[in-house]
Amino acid sequence: MKAISNNSPVKYVWISIAASIATIMLKGGAYYITGSVGLLSDALESLINLAAAVTALVMITIAMSPPDKDHPFGHSKAEYFSSVIEGTLILVAAVAIGVTSIEKVLNPGELKALGAGLIISASASVINLFTALVLLRAGKKYKSITLEADAHHLLTDVWTTAGVIAGLLLVKLTGWIILDPVIAILVALNIVFTGVKLIRRSVSGLMDEALPEDDLKKVKSILNCYEEQCITYHSLYTRRAASKNFIFLHLLMPGNWHINRGHEITKEIELKIERTLPDSDVFIHIEPLNDPDSFDDYLE
Repeated sequence: MKAISNNSPVKYVWISIAASIATIMLKGGAYYITGSVGLLSDALESLINLAAAVTALVMITIAMSPPDKDHPFGHSKAEYFSSVIEGTLILVAAVAIGVTSIEKVLNPGELKALGAGLIISASASVINLFTALVLLRAGKKYKSITLEADAHHLLTDVWTTAGVIAGLLLVKLTGWIILDPVIAILVALNIVFTGVKLIRRSVSGLMDEALPEDDLKKVKSILNCYEEQCITYHSLYTRRAASKNFIFLHLLMPGNWHINRGHEITKEIELKIERTLPDSDVFIHIEPLNDPDSFDDYLE
């Protein structure tokens, strides 16, 4: 089995960490000069972004470790733990925002320097948007659920900031201070949705979900090409672990063939599948067509 040797995803996590630190400083400053609980909720979400990015750095480093004696299938599932932790942190942030916001609804305070605060917050949002697009592209390239989760979280943050800014502009125009904590509560509800979605996706991965139907069709298309050589298959099992694919199948061929011929064909099929679906490990068990027991576990 091949180790994951390309450490390029790590540099994208460092980009996320740097962006999170910058946005925390900017949004924290915006809250400090305005006293807006809406901007505070936005700053807290950026703090969660930083915690999530640090967790992602640790988990991606573990996921890229080569297989060893205790983990012969590698460590790629570590990425799912990163997404679970990130989703949980988002839910914690939502609770904190909600508690603070309700207190402000009951005891609204005066807002100051809204214009400057909104400009600072908008600048932070631009940083998040750029970072999210970079991470999303990298996540698709490396098939990293961690980078994709981080990207989607940052995009959610961008929309959150846009909503906060729009609401505070309304406060500035109308003078309805009560809108500030109401906006923060809406932000909390929005990030709860994001957190739950991340956790559900990660749990699905930890449960050894099969490959998507499109990928499965590619595997079957390769195998079907060998029917003219009296070769068929059954018991095709697949599972995905973050960026890694695992494909198991039984290959049936004439029982009077020499073992070398069967071995060569098996290697050829494995190579074709791995070229079609990069980062795949293929496991093929050979069986004779003329043995009825070969079909005992037939699944199709």
